[in-house]
Parts: sequence; structure tokens; C-alpha cells
Amino acid sequence: MIALATAFTKVAAQHEHHPAPAKDSVDHEMHQMPQTKAAGEDMQHMDHGKSPAHTGMHMTHSFSLSLPMTRNGSGTGWQPDATPMYAYMKHGKKWNYMLHGSLFLRYTSQNFNNKNLLGSSAKISAPNWLMGMAQRQVGKNGLLNIRAMVSLDRLTDGGAGYPLLFQSGESWKGSPLVNRQHPHDLVSELSVAYTQRINDQIDLTVYAGYPGEPALGPTAFMHRMSAFNNPDAVLGHHWQDATHITFGVVTAGVRYGKFKLEGSSFTGREPDENRFNFDKMRFDSYSYRLLFNPSANWAMQVSRGFIKSPERLRPDENVNRTTASVQHSAQLGGKNKWISSTLAWGLNNSGDHHKENSVLLESNLQLDKWSVYGRYEWVQKSVEELGLRFIDVIVEDPFRISQFSLGLNRQLLTFKNTILQAGGQVGIYAIDDLLKSEYGKTPLSGQVYLRITPGLMKM
Repeated sequence: MIALATAFTKVAAQHEHHPAPAKDSVDHEMHQMPQTKAAGEDMQHMDHGKSPAHTGMHMTHSFSLSLPMTRNGSGTGWQPDATPMYAYMKHGKKWNYMLHGSLFLRYTSQNFNNKNLLGSSAKISAPNWLMGMAQRQVGKNGLLNIRAMVSLDRLTDGGAGYPLLFQSGESWKGSPLVNRQHPHDLVSELSVAYTQRINDQIDLTVYAGYPGEPALGPTAFMHRMSAFNNPDAVLGHHWQDATHITFGVVTAGVRYGKFKLEGSSFTGREPDENRFNFDKMRFDSYSYRLLFNPSANWAMQVSRGFIKSPERLRPDENVNRTTASVQHSAQLGGKNKWISSTLAWGLNNSGDHHKENSVLLESNLQLDKWSVYGRYEWVQKSVEELGLRFIDVIVEDPFRISQFSLGLNRQLLTFKNTILQAGGQVGIYAIDDLLKSEYGKTPLSGQVYLRITPGLMKM
């Protein structure tokens, strides 16, 4: 992947200094696509006997020759067609390639106003990921897609990941991770998919990943444009989109017009503590999801998953997960000006009294070099989830945790279609009274960072 990254950096430089021929490029940025009509509608009229390059479109959606690439989410999920894309791209005679990713270098401090209490921690951290994709048309109506995603989280942030107040999920050295976000695996996706177009309105897709992402939940937080400038994972990660790294998944889907119905068989167990290996495939869980994009600006999904033994420290506990989400993206006119928002809900039902909800509302407003972004979360977490077994009262109902964060980000410079940004954000928490003895009143968090990411992709 290091070699791949080097190659794509060269590609980016070539793209910047050697524009594509006029027949292959309209001299406007992706974000200037008309919003009164779904971007994919114009593509639905193209001659099936011609490749995307011959119709003025080098690359289509990962799983449809009739949809725009901007609809790509994580896994087989959808985002709005009006979503901007920040990536490097190269077009070949048969294959098309894309590379995107993110690297933060930051100082983060959690619960800094309640020193010596739970969750008070500071660290220099570097969350990161890199994804490459290759696709080619097969015959008149076939589409082959290959993806690989890597993360060096384990090397940059250690086995326990980075501090994040009230975060929970997975483990390190046999103990559950609490108030920390776990690192992602070195190989976070390695997948292949084939789509057969029946006609402009109907696609049939088979997707397999080891690891990959099943048909469950919204677009994963690291790929959502509403979270584009936010370095932190969501507190409801393990209620909404934690299955984005699953060691063994097969998904079958059918698209009909603006709808897509898909189902997955996958491994329920979350990744183990060894972030460099490939975990055992189990295929002991399943999920189904309905996607609906009513227009270029909106993407909706509802999904249900039956997950067997996700946590290795609680092997007898199964989880029924239900999620729903709405994503919105719109261009604001002018260069690199857009807004993207997500509203998501997730419910984990583990039986007995373990029925816990999470709600997320996040948004990113991009005004060329400046951006303002924010996130509100409301999450229910149990005594066991927060590792508070020593509390001297019986607590059956989950704790309610609210968090509001606000960030500001500015582009410092660009080079070879790559952006260097600087930013910072603060967060404030509202918690149940029973938690205040352990965490203090009104915990606060904050961070400052530098970030490198590909620039806005042009067509």
C-alpha cells in the first residue's frame, strides 16, 4: 500500500499539471453538478454498448453502471449524489483507479476540567486511513470493483487507541476499552464485487470482503462527509456503524430505480486485539438493509442485524441491532462550498434489560478554505459497558450521556491536489447524576490538529 500511495501521488501531480482531453473532461468541479436532477439520471440514457470513458464519464458508482460515483458510501451503502468527493483518480484503457484517505496529527485532551477522575487523559494522536479502489467494465453490462483499505492506527495510536470520553467497545490486553477509541486493523477492507446491469433501472450485485462491511447501518463515520473534518469516532459507533470492519462478509443486493434491497451473511465477532492479522471467518450473523435515494440531495436507509457474540469478553451475549439514518448534501454555489448532514439512530438489544439507544446529529459546513462542523450525540450505556461494576448501587437502567462538539478548520495550503489543514474543536458533556462522582460535573474535551487529505476531485 505504501507503493500504491506513492503511485497515486504521482498520479495526482500528473492530474494537476496535465489536464485530460476536452472530450473526457468538463472544466468544472464535481460540486457544480445540477441539484434539480439526480446526477445518475443523465447517465441512465447512455448507450449500453459504450464504456463510461466513451460517454464522458470515466468512473461510475462502485456497484452500478447507471449511477454516479458520488453516491459511493462505505461498503455497499449509499450517500447523496450531491456529496462532494476528495480523492485522486487515474483513468486507464480498461481500469479506473481512485485513492482517498485522511491523516490527522493532533493533541487531544479529555475531561481536562476534572483531573484525576475517570476519562481524564491527554495524548498526541494520529488517526489515519487510506483506501484504494479499482474498477472496470466487463462486457456491455458488467462491472467489476476491487477495494483495499489500510490503517496504521495500531502503530500511531497504540493497542489501546486514542482517548475519547465515554467511548466503549472492543478490548486491549484482556480488558474492555472504556473512554478510548480502539485502533482499526491494518487491513480494514479487502473486497471484490460484481454487478450485472439488467437495464437502466435494475442492477444485481454480489459483494465479498475479508474484511468487508455488511449491509448494516449508515455510511461509516470515517467516510461520511458530514464528519469530514472531525477526527473523532462517534460515541454510538458500536450502535450504528461498527461492522464496517468484518472478517468475512458476503452481500447480495438488487437495485430497482431509487431503491436498493440487500442482505448479508457475515462474521459477528468484532476484530481481535491483534490488528495485523486476519481473524477467523465465522459467517454466523446476518443483516438486511433497504436504501432509498429520493433525489440528488438525500440518502436514507433502514437496516437490521442479528449479530452473534460480537464482544470476545462477553462471548455469550448476542446483539440484535436496528438502525435508521438520513443523509443530506447540498452545494452552496462557488468553489468548494457545500454542506453535508447526517441524522442516525441505532438500537442494540441484547435481551433482559440491555436495550440501549443512540442518536446522532452531525453536520459539516464547508466554505472553501474554512469549515465549521459540529456533532450532537445522545447515547445510553450500561454499567457493564462503562466498566463501572464497583458502583455501590444497583443500576438497571442504562446511563444517559449527551455530548455536543463544535469545530473550526482552515486550509493552510495545497500541493499536488493535496490539502494541508489546521483545526481544533471542543466538546461538552451532560451526564447522569450517578456518573458525576466518577467523572465530575460537565466534563470537557478539546483538541488541536493538522490534517492531510486529497483535494476536491474534478471531473
